[in-house]
Amino acid sequence: MLDLGRTFLQSVERSPHALAVVDGEQRLTYSQWYERIQCAAAGLANLGLQRGDHLLVVLQNRFEMATLHWACQFLGVIATPLNWRAKPEEVEYCALDANARAVAYEPISEDAVKGSPAAMALPRITIGAVLDSAGTTAFADLLAQAPASPILQASADDVSLMLYTSGTTGKPKGVPRRHRAERAAALGHVAQNLYKRGERTLGVMPLYHTMGVRSLLAMALVDGLFVCVPKFDCAAAFHSIAQDRITCLYLVPTLYHDMLAWREKNGADISSVTKLGFAGAPMQDGLLKRLTDTFQPELFVNHYGSSEVYTFTIDQDATRKAGSAGRAGINTRIRVVPLTASSPEGTVAVGEEGQIICDLEGDESFEAYWNRDDANAKSIRNGWYFTGDTGYIDADGDLFVTGRMDDMIISGGENISPVDIESVLSLHPAVDEVAVAGLQDERWGQKVVAFVKTRGETTPEALNEHCRTSDLLNFKRPREYVFVREIPKSPVGKILRRKLVAGEYESLPGSGKGNAQ
Repeated sequence: MLDLGRTFLQSVERSPHALAVVDGEQRLTYSQWYERIQCAAAGLANLGLQRGDHLLVVLQNRFEMATLHWACQFLGVIATPLNWRAKPEEVEYCALDANARAVAYEPISEDAVKGSPAAMALPRITIGAVLDSAGTTAFADLLAQAPASPILQASADDVSLMLYTSGTTGKPKGVPRRHRAERAAALGHVAQNLYKRGERTLGVMPLYHTMGVRSLLAMALVDGLFVCVPKFDCAAAFHSIAQDRITCLYLVPTLYHDMLAWREKNGADISSVTKLGFAGAPMQDGLLKRLTDTFQPELFVNHYGSSEVYTFTIDQDATRKAGSAGRAGINTRIRVVPLTASSPEGTVAVGEEGQIICDLEGDESFEAYWNRDDANAKSIRNGWYFTGDTGYIDADGDLFVTGRMDDMIISGGENISPVDIESVLSLHPAVDEVAVAGLQDERWGQKVVAFVKTRGETTPEALNEHCRTSDLLNFKRPREYVFVREIPKSPVGKILRRKLVAGEYESLPGSGKGNAQ
């Protein structure tokens, strides 16, 4: 299999004059970008980075970050991106854990890097007007000299990238991924989203997240355009869609939600967009319907996966069967085993909820966590990856993801998943967003509580009546409704139920019991 450097060269050779990357006023063709990427690779080598070293990158989705990512693929260096909102202790942990050999950062992440002794001891690459540039190498200087001969040092078996998981329940886990797995995942993404040559996408999802990396690589595979979006802003996003004739969007549900709300007030030209895809979190039924009505896409893909195994399942018609995550992707196999299973043998019955697992022989899979034998022992068993997600397979063979093992609500002895309840409530016309969590209760053990952000007048009684007249089973109906100003989410749009359980939200008047007993 080709490594990712040679993969990029394919597009340079096929379409040298095709527009490859846009960042504000900067617009480069594949041949122009390749020249800068080669210079960046030479600059990294001059700083002492060698094949197999880690480059820590704490940047937004800007031209420089995308360029460094590709430079690493040519040089054989492991791109190791962190959230640009990272705290100093997170930078410190990851710099030491990865044994990083250099770090790149910008003004917005400067304080975090400066607060990390390990990072400050490394060669530092700065982008933009950082406050303290002493002893650093400016990105422009990194690109000052072209290599004497093309740099093409990686192989398909080298590690391309190491993503860090969010670490919501402990220290972040490094997920090293080889060139061949990254390329297979990108090829699968192209095939499953029916991308054609010359597609154009918004580079919105962060390049420290697998969705962002997949968008970057997929565009290179089809000689397409990657439009950098350093920080998401609805007005700027719609401007780019119209100006650059964006054809495909691949976002988390939260960003789609925000874009729809902005467009309802301001309007925008979206005529060029023909393909929608989402991942990162389930999409509630109400949002699915609104997106379909607004964009009228030719293709609407629900993608379910992870950093460890990029694709678990896909459904190329997200509205076909609300809540369905579809079936295994072209590079993977999945099973649903009992919640308490310790091995991959023995699946649950049709319609029975269990834990979703994935075969690690798949082409897109990682092999093991970085320096984390404890995490490997928990998640990798007999060659299968235990995702920690719960779900079931229906009579048609479609997977339904019902939540996380840790999110399961046990009320009155019944296992209750938040996702089904959220989907029902999302269809109420006054509900903008909703998250369901289990709160401690003396009688029930845990009670089902719905946290609701509204877009119109409603009451707990009205929401309870909406649930009562749906097909939601009685024991799943919320016992209480809390109206909130915002639903707490991670930087990539995942609901943070732990914050709801801990009371970390701003409630609004009108909350009350659901009278669902």
